[in-house]
Amino acid sequence: MTPTYLGNTDLLHQSLVAFICSRNYSPQAVLVSYDWATAQRDKVVISTFHSPLERDVMDFLLQKKQPIIYLLPARMYKRVPKRFCEALNEGRLLFLSLCSDTVRMYGKINAQSANRYILSLTSEVVFASIATGGFTEQLYQSLDKDKYTITILDKNREKKSFSQFQ
Repeated sequence: MTPTYLGNTDLLHQSLVAFICSRNYSPQAVLVSYDWATAQRDKVVISTFHSPLERDVMDFLLQKKQPIIYLLPARMYKRVPKRFCEALNEGRLLFLSLCSDTVRMYGKINAQSANRYILSLTSEVVFASIATGGFTEQLYQSLDKDKYTITILDKNREKKSFSQFQ
């Protein structure tokens, strides 16, 4: 995978923290993730921002002018959406894509590869929530716990998922 970049590539050389969340998460995960996002100061947050909670956290980070690296779920933007222009122009944003120009959206296998790519760039990982039996749990279990600083925000994984409350 050869990544393509749009934005401030210097962000790759700063202290990075990966933010990962399962698609299914508890309401508690929402609250602790918002608190975590609000508290971020000295690190660049890198994520696929693919799950609904990851996208919400991205919005928090953009509002508070926190630098982020957004690993796109598709080919690189040809035209950047307006919501990202301010951060991009201020050097607080880097888009990264692992997809060729012919791939419009990535599937499950590519999403897994994207998260593994993110982990290759950082030694600190924050899991908002880890759904039992899902890819995020497999990813967590595969991590070398001596290599990564790992934080799990929602430690009560037995709760019903957020999607079950809607």
